[in-house]
Amino acid sequence: MPTQPSHEARQIAESFGADADRYDRARPRYPDALIARIARTAPGPDVLDVGTGTGIAARQLREAGCIVHGVEVDARMAALARRYGIETDVAGFETWDSAGRTFDAVVAAQTWHWIDPSAGAAKAASVLRPGGLLALFWNVWDPDPDLAEAFGAVYREVLPDLPFKPWARPSGRDPWRLFFEPAEAGLRGSGAFGPVDHWFYEWQRTYTRDEWLDQVPTSGGHTTLPQPQLDALLAGIGAAVDAVGGSFVLRYTAVALVSDRQ
Repeated sequence: MPTQPSHEARQIAESFGADADRYDRARPRYPDALIARIARTAPGPDVLDVGTGTGIAARQLREAGCIVHGVEVDARMAALARRYGIETDVAGFETWDSAGRTFDAVVAAQTWHWIDPSAGAAKAASVLRPGGLLALFWNVWDPDPDLAEAFGAVYREVLPDLPFKPWARPSGRDPWRLFFEPAEAGLRGSGAFGPVDHWFYEWQRTYTRDEWLDQVPTSGGHTTLPQPQLDALLAGIGAAVDAVGGSFVLRYTAVALVSDRQ
């Protein structure tokens, strides 16, 4: 059977606030060069952050000189973003009432795959000023193959029925196409956006065992696991990190899909 599209998995999309403080602490940030490029490419400072979560990207954009407003479906995540000073509405983006507000840029950091690509593109077009920038971006990891296999073996043992395979790389194409293709189809269908450009920023981070185990429960599909399964998963992954010396380097590519409102 086909895998359920991410934007239809509402129970996962709305579950990240189960431990919002952990999410904010453990999730990776985005390369400063990417954030700076978005800030200088947008025709003005007013930015709407779709799926702002705890405000990770929003705070980086604010530091780059932007005035950021957030939309977040999970009230627990939105509450933390507000504590950081990010004005945030609680709503699903597709049905959010903009109250007539428009923006110089609409961004989505690690969230657009939770948005219906057609309805999301139409909503983005409706709140962007002419010439405004749409920037959808993700951190895509590129793990060491041996470590990825070790992690994958833990998932296969502990969660054999998990509908997605976190450490299985798609064959025959770049992994970021899984994000780009639905988003690009939505933009084309809207008829409101110009040519699409792709930006890529490679970076890496060294994780200790404890740092990696801190972020594992924040991933989609993990937030709703029964505690015994989560405990077994963390024990297996921890053992795999111990086997390589207690830490590892994870390569990332921050990938962005950008287009202008026509």
